[in-house]
Amino acid sequence: MTPLEFDARHLWHPYTNSASPGPMHLITDAKGVWITCQDGHRMIDAMSSWWCAIHGHRHPAIVSAMQRQLERMPHVMFGGLTHMPAVDLGRKLVALLPDRLDRIFYCDSGSVAVEVAMKMAIQYQMAAGRGGKVEFATIRGGYHGDTWKAMSVCDPVNGMHGLFRGALSVQHFLARPAIGLSDAWPDLPEENGLSELAALLDRKGNRIASLILEPLVQGAGGMQFYHPGWLQAAKAICEEHDVLLIFDEIATGFGRTGHMFAMDFAGVRPDIICFGKALTGGHISFAATVATERVAMGIGESETGAFMHGPTYMANPLACAAGNASLDLLRDSRWKDSVAWIETQLKSELEPAKTLAGVKDVRVFGAIGVIEMCRETDPRIAHCRAPSSGVWLRPFGRNIYCMPPFIITPEELSRVTAEMIFLAKGEA
Repeated sequence: MTPLEFDARHLWHPYTNSASPGPMHLITDAKGVWITCQDGHRMIDAMSSWWCAIHGHRHPAIVSAMQRQLERMPHVMFGGLTHMPAVDLGRKLVALLPDRLDRIFYCDSGSVAVEVAMKMAIQYQMAAGRGGKVEFATIRGGYHGDTWKAMSVCDPVNGMHGLFRGALSVQHFLARPAIGLSDAWPDLPEENGLSELAALLDRKGNRIASLILEPLVQGAGGMQFYHPGWLQAAKAICEEHDVLLIFDEIATGFGRTGHMFAMDFAGVRPDIICFGKALTGGHISFAATVATERVAMGIGESETGAFMHGPTYMANPLACAAGNASLDLLRDSRWKDSVAWIETQLKSELEPAKTLAGVKDVRVFGAIGVIEMCRETDPRIAHCRAPSSGVWLRPFGRNIYCMPPFIITPEELSRVTAEMIFLAKGEA
């Protein structure tokens, strides 16, 4: 049995029908923006391998840091013990974050970071004597991961987890923010969409622990962008009702939008924030949930005291070493300039797609480029073309999109945008 035959027979892939998995590319090497197939074909990883490989694959600084750590201590439990990779990474994160958003809980993956954030919110409310606050509010079109509680705050109708909505906790869903990034911000709540949030919290704020959302960029829920004014107004409304604000920056954190974090556009400090994906530059799974001093002390000074969560691989030293190296690269590189020219080139080269039949919208934000079609795309076309086109794209829903590594060259990016337009023409 060949490797691909074994794979098709025994290995499940994400969001794939095991009875009919379809064609698969066997990857044998990854370096920089390129991934190499067994047959020798090379493809630009325009997805940053699901948005995490911001420095490209196998970056020598991150690989070297991981090798050094592997030779000393690949893992040690974090219960009752600590180590310098965790301390150093914590210092770097605290230096990047707003004041008092500085209590770090290391996690295994982005989805787990969301689970941790939701547990923190509930335990904080219980510690404050608000034990009835065990529900969550969010906005439609969101995506927060594939684990159980995280699925409950993903879009229940159009999201990837609608199949499970009868089994999941019932949460409170608000309309997707309708004011775009570059639109003028109307101050009246009935015009900017915040009246719905205010009305919900007036009615049910005594049951809602937190509002959780992806700031400015809704990723896997549809690649939609919205105005920072929505976050500013939502923060004020939440504070009036003792509702915590959780930001899921797993997709947007560490430069993707042009700022270090998407929340920086709004100048809003959440009560809890979730990181993952690019935290290690895509070299190993790792995440973090960071809370304010108020949340951490609210839990810590309560009768229960301890926060009730503790993954086996929490603060894994190998992952911390990768995270330290990745943040050092961001500190020392001109990533802002890179994201700025990527944004400019994406806007210029995707502009012609606006005139294509079947295209609903073309939008760009930082190093994110999206062609939204009027109907569902067929991802198999991009999948089968990738070895010959030399560009790895994975459309989903109505979106043909890219989120390339920050190290991509203008010539490589032009290949990506040309393939996106080709696919859009074929879908029209």
